[in-house]
Formats: sequence, C-alpha cells, structure tokens
Amino acid sequence: MQSDSRGLDLTTPSENAAKHLDQAIADYMDYRTTASGQVKQALDADPDFALAKCIRGYFLLMLENKAILPKVQQAIDEIRPQLGSLTQRERLHANALEAWAAGDIMRACFHWERLLTESPRDLLALKLHHTMSFYAGRSQIMRSVLASVLGAWEDDVPGYGCVQGMYAYALEECGDYEQAERWGRCAVERNPGDLWAIHSVAHVLEMQGRSAEGVKWLAYTPDQWAQKNPFKAHVWWHGALFFMAQGEFECALHIYDNELNSVNSETYIDVSNQASLLKRLQMSGMDIGNRWEVLADHSRARMHDHMLPFRDAHFCLALAANGNFDVARRHIESMAESAGQEQGWRAQVTRNVLIPLCEGMIAYEEGNYAHASDVLWAVRNEIVAIGGSHAQRDLFAQIVCDAAVRARDLPVARSLLSERVLSRGTHKGNWLAYAEVLTALGDGERAEAARRQADAAPEAGV
Repeated sequence: MQSDSRGLDLTTPSENAAKHLDQAIADYMDYRTTASGQVKQALDADPDFALAKCIRGYFLLMLENKAILPKVQQAIDEIRPQLGSLTQRERLHANALEAWAAGDIMRACFHWERLLTESPRDLLALKLHHTMSFYAGRSQIMRSVLASVLGAWEDDVPGYGCVQGMYAYALEECGDYEQAERWGRCAVERNPGDLWAIHSVAHVLEMQGRSAEGVKWLAYTPDQWAQKNPFKAHVWWHGALFFMAQGEFECALHIYDNELNSVNSETYIDVSNQASLLKRLQMSGMDIGNRWEVLADHSRARMHDHMLPFRDAHFCLALAANGNFDVARRHIESMAESAGQEQGWRAQVTRNVLIPLCEGMIAYEEGNYAHASDVLWAVRNEIVAIGGSHAQRDLFAQIVCDAAVRARDLPVARSLLSERVLSRGTHKGNWLAYAEVLTALGDGERAEAARRQADAAPEAGV
C-alpha cells in the first residue's frame, strides 16, 4: 500500500507507480499534455494497479469519441476481479468509470459525491464531478459539492489552488461574481499557469461586461501555453469574445484562425468552440468564407457518437450553418434513435431539449425564421440542461432573438430583448435591437430611452 501527495491510500506495492499516478493527476489538473504518459508509466511500474487502469479509462472517455468505448470496457473488465482487494475510494472510482462509460453521468456523479464524503481531498474525483456537472448544467450542485470539501483543505495541501479555481467557476455560474473573482484571482496568484482559474475569472469579466479588462486579463502569448492541452482553445475563445465586445472583429477572427485551429489534428477538431465563435462572427456581419466546411466535415464523421448533448448541439450547428440540412436532419434521427435505446439523464435531455434546439437551429439556417422562433422560444429556458456555461449557451439566446426579429414576431422579440438588455445591458447592439422592435410596435418613448442606453453602453457587441 502506498499513499499519494494528499495522504490517500493507493493499492499498489510500487512506490514508482504511485509517484507517476500522482504526477498524472497533477498534469491533468494543470492541463498539460503529459498526463496520459504518466498513467502509462504508472502501469509499466505496476500492471495490476487498478486505480491507474481506472484513470486511463477516465482519460479515454474525455476524448468524447465513441470509438474508444471498447478500450474503456477493457479497463473495466480488468478492474472488476480486483474490486475486493481495493479501498472503498478506489471501488467508488471504478463504479464511476462504469457508469460514465454507460452514459449515465448522473450515476457517475453520485459515486464521486459519495467518495468525496469520505475522501474530500480526492482531487481527481472533485474535478471529474465538477466537469460532468458542468456538462449537465448543474451549477448549484457544482458549488455545493465544492463547498462541502473545502473544510478539509488547507493552503499547504498539494492542489489547493485547483480547488480554489473550481470553486471560483462554480460561484460565477451561480451568479456570485464578487466572490468568484476573489477566489479565481487567488488561484491564479498561487499558480499563474492554472488555465481553469484564469478561465474562471474570464467568465466573471464576460458576465459583467468588462471586456476591456478581459482583453488585458488574457494577454498571453501562444508560447506561454505551448505545453497545455486543447483546453487552451476555450480560453482563447473567451479572448475572442472580449475582442468582439470591443468591436474588434478582425482580432477575434485572427484568434479563430490561429489559436483555435492550433489544437486541431487528424483525429480531433475543436468543433464546439470553433462553431460557437464562427456563428457569433457571422451574425456580427463578418465574412467568414468557407470556414464552416471543415467543421461540418468533422461533425458528419462524429454525428453518431452522442457522448454529450452539448457536443451534439454544436455538431448540428456546424452542419446546418454549412447548408448540410439533410445531414443535420439525419443527425437528429440518430439522436432520437440513440435516446430511444437509453434511459436516464442523457436520453431525457436529448428528447426534450436537444432535438428541439437542433430543429430550431436548422430552421434558422434555412431562413425559416418563424418556425425557428417558435421552436427555440419554447425551449429557451430549458437549454441549460444540455450543459456548458452561461457564456457558451448565450449563443442560443442570440439566435432565438435574431429569429424572432427576422420573423417580425414583434411581441416575442420585445419580450426576449427586454430580458436581454437586463442581462447584457453593457452591449450597444442589444439596446439598438430593442429600440428597433419598440419602434416597430409604436412605442416611441421607450424606443428613444433604449437608444439613449445604447449611446451610454460601453461595449459594441450584442
């Protein structure tokens, strides 16, 4: 029996295996590209190391590619005969892996939560619960679980900065921006290379309309993040949003072409970040050329994976935006078939939210704005269930607003924009759109007030 750097027992006789697994978790938390290699070295030192096999399975599932499921199942099958000799914490990790591999994210989160009640310093379980809760849109639970373990952590416990950064993000998604910024900045002071903490502060600046500060906050060079894994593209995505809010659309497109594309490879294309940014740029009037084609081709190749509703939404967006409407509809058929073969959270979200969202996006891209407005308006308050952040899901709010305006469904457009200027009132474009709708409805007095608000708004975006 060995122990990790936080004093947690590891069922392995090999000190070397324990050291490499500890480093794998540290590398993963720091978004380095070396985490999987460290797991391999742990297994080279002890081929029977069950927790290392489990973490290898976790890392494979993070690829969000259906093709890796047989390898994950192999890890599960290898661990199962060892369960009786493992610690309770390790058994719960194995249970979580099996649930996640089966697509039951809620069950996996249950096992991680149960584990954390007894082992609150299990940094990997905390991070995985945080990530999967994020992909299920469960902000309050993210915050609750982090708060429940904080009492067991101190400044000198390895990885405490990562906990601070996670808590910052959970606070931000729950609307506590002041505390979120404080925790996030503390985490970055502790570890200036902590992408998650950097990103958590960026979310606060985005939600508060502080884009000028955001540009400065993310003034990193590509060389500084050269050894980081593809998550860096999402942080660059935030940088592009800040530039767009400042009216510097060419700078945002430059980030798209250079930094977001930098993580692409033959086997991985960052569809979610790229499709989301490209659509925003297109809606802002930018000529984006043929950039949809690569995203649509990759989405077509992955359209039957159905690993996460959040990913499926962006695959469908890329297909529809590229004009591949028949393929996008086949994607919806594939979603429906997959959901019909499952039970639980993913199937329910797919049927009730994801499919209507995708139908609405296809109608929008086809120019059928009335139908798009009707469908998207009906699910607009349920989209949180597909996961992602408030900032990421804001694209869908922009689309439904634009669909209502283009459909000349003025009462719906007024309602949506009335809500939008309260949540995104720092953006001139929102007030101007609101003023135009109010004018069309004959409400000249309120329209003029909206134009005055537009004149005072500090950001050029929508």
